Amino acid sequence: MEHYKWHQNRECEYFPCHKGVPEDEFNCLFCYCPLYALKDKCGGNFIKKYGVKDCTGCTKPHKEDSYDFVISKISEIIDLGSTFD
Repeated sequence: MEHYKWHQNRECEYFPCHKGVPEDEFNCLFCYCPLYALKDKCGGNFIKKYGVKDCTGCTKPHKEDSYDFVISKISEIIDLGSTFD
């Protein structure tokens, strides 16, 4: 089993922090979504409120396949870092 791809923290005061994923399948590994920095290219289900990205309705980093999805976009996140050089 690839145990490093999944973590759950039922003791968190916000668990589950998003609706739409059954509690037994809720993945807390990406508590803070590393794809947020990709803005409109993150691939998640977000909306814009008053010009600010609102990810309240997004379950992308908390689903069963979230690890593979995030890793598939990691090069885009790394590329963002090169813009600060």
